[in-house]
Amino acid sequence: MITKARILVVDDEESIRDLLEIGLSHRGFEVRTCADSASALDVVGSFHPHAAIIDVMMPGEDGFQLSRRLRQYPDLYIMMLTARDAISDRVQGLNGGADDYLVKPFDFDELVARINAGLRRVNREDSNLIRYGPLTMDDASHRVTNQDAQVTLTAKEYELLRYLLLNPRIVLSKAQILQHVWGYDYPGDDNLVEVHVSSLRDKLKDRQKTLIQTVRGFGYRLGE
Repeated sequence: MITKARILVVDDEESIRDLLEIGLSHRGFEVRTCADSASALDVVGSFHPHAAIIDVMMPGEDGFQLSRRLRQYPDLYIMMLTARDAISDRVQGLNGGADDYLVKPFDFDELVARINAGLRRVNREDSNLIRYGPLTMDDASHRVTNQDAQVTLTAKEYELLRYLLLNPRIVLSKAQILQHVWGYDYPGDDNLVEVHVSSLRDKLKDRQKTLIQTVRGFGYRLGE
């Protein structure tokens, strides 16, 4: 399940970056832009994009090379965006790891439709997965990974993390967490939530409390 798809745009033309950032943001995507391959490689590990729109002709490492590098992320949908319309260029891009190829000038609605279709294809086989940043939760196997390392959780820790994952960046009160994870009639108190949040942070190596954030006087939220 993707709560809000993240799109990485890599293009050396500022006007194209601005157009895509504004347009895709208005369509509900979270967008990050880069002007070259080097900065894109720096960003991808922390931004964890679901899709990348990559210009072919860029200074330094071109889009073909970047696409091949990004294939180490198997769930990443890659679209090549270029003014070059030769069949050989399309073949090179698709053989190099791209999933789709769109020629400039392009229709923005077609771009969005292709992205949505690509994301559906990529995620059709893992509809049981919940992803957020470095975290992946598999509801079928109850397996949780953080930065691809498996994390062993108790049943209640799993339910607590799942509740946070399904409500990213939303502040959840201790009362809401108690009701959702332990049930409406559970005679517990706020300390129970605090203990489980602390245990989750330890197991997720969230020592700086940036992943599970405390909002004083309100509760907790899943941060960036």
